[in-house]
Amino acid sequence: MTTARRIDVQLGERSYPVHIGPGVRSLLPGIVARTGAARAVVVSARPPGAVPDPGVAHRVIRARDGEHHKTLATVHELCREFAAFGLTRADLVISCGGGTTTDVVGLAAALYHRGVAVVHLPTTLLAQVDAAVGGKTAVNLPEGKNLIGAYWQPRAVLCDTELLRTLPREEWANGYGEIARCHFIGAGDLRGLPVHEQIAASVGLKASVVAADERDAGLRHILNYGHTLGHALERATDYAVRHGEGVAIGTVFAGRLAGALGRVGRDRVAEHLETVRAYGLRERLPAGVRAAELVALMRQDKKATTGLTFVLDGPSGVERVEDVPESVVVSTLAEMGRERS
Repeated sequence: MTTARRIDVQLGERSYPVHIGPGVRSLLPGIVARTGAARAVVVSARPPGAVPDPGVAHRVIRARDGEHHKTLATVHELCREFAAFGLTRADLVISCGGGTTTDVVGLAAALYHRGVAVVHLPTTLLAQVDAAVGGKTAVNLPEGKNLIGAYWQPRAVLCDTELLRTLPREEWANGYGEIARCHFIGAGDLRGLPVHEQIAASVGLKASVVAADERDAGLRHILNYGHTLGHALERATDYAVRHGEGVAIGTVFAGRLAGALGRVGRDRVAEHLETVRAYGLRERLPAGVRAAELVALMRQDKKATTGLTFVLDGPSGVERVEDVPESVVVSTLAEMGRERS
């Protein structure tokens, strides 16, 4: 039997636990009680019968999952629902869904009454290993991903591994893209471990990084490994390439780019490809996506302040690298290969 794990995100008075394991959603009523909230709104992407009872008077709102609903309009609708229910700043919001639901609900909670408590119950592998932990909440603009957001830490995160049993294959791949990139930013080799251990290792790494750099002043940039190209692929394909898939392809690219810049050797470049392949993930660029479009989109990445900016491996470890020559980026993209259309 899998034993539940607890990992604490250490942020002083705003510290909170992340519970990982089968059945941990049963902890929800106790967590809600400790907040002192008398009312709650549950925003859920799960079927009605799968929504846990928070133990207080509550309203369930159906989430609209998917990147196309990750907008300020959705946040506006949620906040109106909160107001219609009479939610106060002494009450609580609960997210129950994947990465998009977690992001949108987190931002709505951050903005409503200038901040109400939120608890995340992530129900996909992607959300459990990444989106629900760390307090980054954001929505997209046509000009880019996650350009409108806030830092708003949850009161608790419940990563119930029982909820992963019904995930379709593409959702497993979506989550494993984030786990694969953890290999290169300090989590170690997670290949072949049971999924609850992979989640715990990914969450533990992220918790330590967030505790050291909550607001992206430096170290937290390593969590964006593989994301610059990944985000560009999502936008270039109108999100037909899912987030974790894009991160997997972006991780292979990050290894190749670091090699092209002389930051790592051939063995380390090959390790990127081998790791992504071990998880059965996509490794090549989609057919029909132009390199020029990807470069233009990568220039709009929110961490870019000076030219093309990437998080890359190197002799001093993983770090942000600015002003990468466009010619090197284009030639590295050409070496990635293309999927068949």
